[in-house]
Amino acid sequence: MMRRFWNSIAAPTLVRRLLVAQMVLLTALWTLATGFVINESGKDLNLLSTERIFDAVLAAADALVDSPQQQQHVLNMMDLAVRENYGTADDPMLSPSIVVQQRGREIYRSHGTPSELGTRKQHVVETFYAGDKRWRARSKQSASGTMLTMLAPADGLHIFMTINSHGFYLLPLLISLPFLLLPTWLSIRLALRPWSQVAREVAARGPHNLSPLDYTAKHRELAGMVDNINTLMRQVDDSAVRERSFIADAAHELRTPLAAMQVNVEALHSQANDERQRQLLKGILSSGSRATRLVSQLLMLMRSDASVAGAAAAPVALAQLLQDRMAALAALASARRVELELHADTELYLHGQRESLISLVDNLVDNAIKYSPPDGLVQVSLRRETGQAVLAVNDQGPGVAPALRERVLDRFFRDPNQTQSGSGLGLSIAQAVARQHGGSIALFDTGHGAGLLVEVRLPLSAA
Repeated sequence: MMRRFWNSIAAPTLVRRLLVAQMVLLTALWTLATGFVINESGKDLNLLSTERIFDAVLAAADALVDSPQQQQHVLNMMDLAVRENYGTADDPMLSPSIVVQQRGREIYRSHGTPSELGTRKQHVVETFYAGDKRWRARSKQSASGTMLTMLAPADGLHIFMTINSHGFYLLPLLISLPFLLLPTWLSIRLALRPWSQVAREVAARGPHNLSPLDYTAKHRELAGMVDNINTLMRQVDDSAVRERSFIADAAHELRTPLAAMQVNVEALHSQANDERQRQLLKGILSSGSRATRLVSQLLMLMRSDASVAGAAAAPVALAQLLQDRMAALAALASARRVELELHADTELYLHGQRESLISLVDNLVDNAIKYSPPDGLVQVSLRRETGQAVLAVNDQGPGVAPALRERVLDRFFRDPNQTQSGSGLGLSIAQAVARQHGGSIALFDTGHGAGLLVEVRLPLSAA
């Protein structure tokens, strides 16, 4: 259960891809916005060019020159006001700083201000480095000689690291992303509803339903996909029709020369006096019979595919169908000295194609007759079981090894140990018909010695 849960989470989905894309886009936009703010803060010349701030600080310093303590207090309050208005009061890397010099000595310096100021030009915004940090500074001198130098941080990397250390970068993302995920998920699910409708219609199609999709796409992105799917289905359908027509036509055309060859060889066989010639002609007759059977099975297979692809389904009485086919195959069983036995529950109806079901029954019973020994018994039964019709064909032949019971259902594959001639199409035709009717086919031991039990399960009609 945990593995299935993990696989369901780890499996890539389009919704998750769009959610991740939304989160990445949001993070990128927030990063760009933060970088823009940092860059603009590093270039912020508005503070350094505001004359009233310079004049106010210089005036306060000159007015309180005779009261040093009050002067320090006023300058400190003005410094805090500037920092809170243009940055943060507790971090010099996010806020401006001031340095005041009066009568040749420094009377005030903001906390964290670099000491490597040197001599600054007046009324000019300068850029300088103090250690590994970049600053911008502007100085102004009053009439009494008091010098005010105001500095602003200009190093974007250090500003970003300082902002990140305070949580100003990651915290908004961590807070906003959970609240954005649910609306984003809902919007994506709503936007993908037409896509889901197309997927459900495709999933509901059977393997032989290659008609265009009924869904009419109104959205430009989905309309192109639906049109391409319809085009592909038409091409596949045309290709399948051409293939079935070619095989059916070729098989039909082969029947006449094969029948003529069979008649001529039988005539030669009846008139031949040499035993060696009779043996050679007997081999030709056996090969001709095998080729005729193969052609008949190919025609049966193509007709079965065509009936499922094009014919409408109808209720079929399975017990009556079995009785008719057993009667038709009685002559073949008598010629091989095989007894046929039928046990069938009545009132079992299947919604399907009658011709295809005839192919299924004929191939299973014909195989059972062919592989049963002389004086053998072929038992055919039909019963109801949990809403299904279970058709079982039991013979007394050599059977099929358990390792090969899946492979003998493939077309043209035969058990290498079989001595009877065959084409390897009988069971594959039966499996194709069973699948076309929503059923299944399986091979088992008979449970009492040699032989093979072929069991076909088909869903019964509701009514």
